[in-house]
Amino acid sequence: MIEILSPTQVARARDTGALVADILQSLRERSTVGTNLLEIDQWAKEIMLGAGATSCYVDYAPSFGRGPFGHYICTSVNDGVLHGLPHDYALADGDLLSLDLAVILGGVAADSAISFVVGESRPAESIRLIETTERALATAIATAGPGVKLGDISAAIGGVLTGAGYPVNTEFGGHGIGTTMHQDPHVPNDGRAGRGYKLRPGLMLALEPWVMVDTDELVTDDDGWTLRSATGCRTAHSEHTVVVTEDGVDVLTLPSRR
Repeated sequence: MIEILSPTQVARARDTGALVADILQSLRERSTVGTNLLEIDQWAKEIMLGAGATSCYVDYAPSFGRGPFGHYICTSVNDGVLHGLPHDYALADGDLLSLDLAVILGGVAADSAISFVVGESRPAESIRLIETTERALATAIATAGPGVKLGDISAAIGGVLTGAGYPVNTEFGGHGIGTTMHQDPHVPNDGRAGRGYKLRPGLMLALEPWVMVDTDELVTDDDGWTLRSATGCRTAHSEHTVVVTEDGVDVLTLPSRR
């Protein structure tokens, strides 16, 4: 079922989205060379619970994971791209870190992800990966609006990713979001324009382009959660939660401070 939120729920979602964005911004600022992934998880927990929010991840046990997840944030490093289970690892200079966070506040969820390079190193391919996912996300947001078909959004994302020379995996992608984290519809990161569900005001979507340098195949770590590139190449992931309005979309997961 596809959930259409009421104006009251959308107003609450704005608060949830701002919280998610601010937590990610704080974690980005605090994540430096030597930071342990378990520290990041603990920081996310403290900020989230301190704001009166609850985690979408701790008790999450979908069919594709060895659940429950048991942590508060996904931390994926270098060749890890999705569902990275926090573990005892200290970040090194030049690591590409992706943080993916979803919480519920006021009965409504929001979901966002960022990727960035830790430390002083700036590996060119890592920066290009990140910039490409961010550009694909911006293109998807610019495409979305009332009456737009889901295929239009998927095609917009895929056009940017494939145009940059990257293979695209469509098994995992964007999704509906509302009173729960993962809902219909699925939003693949490539597709055909003019097809699929027609967007309506009140629909919330988590749009999330992610990419791997030279493969579209994933492998799962022994932890049962962390998804990595099959070739060991680097990866990146960008995500925003948006809500369809009468005349476009609003991005809900922008940080309230700069």
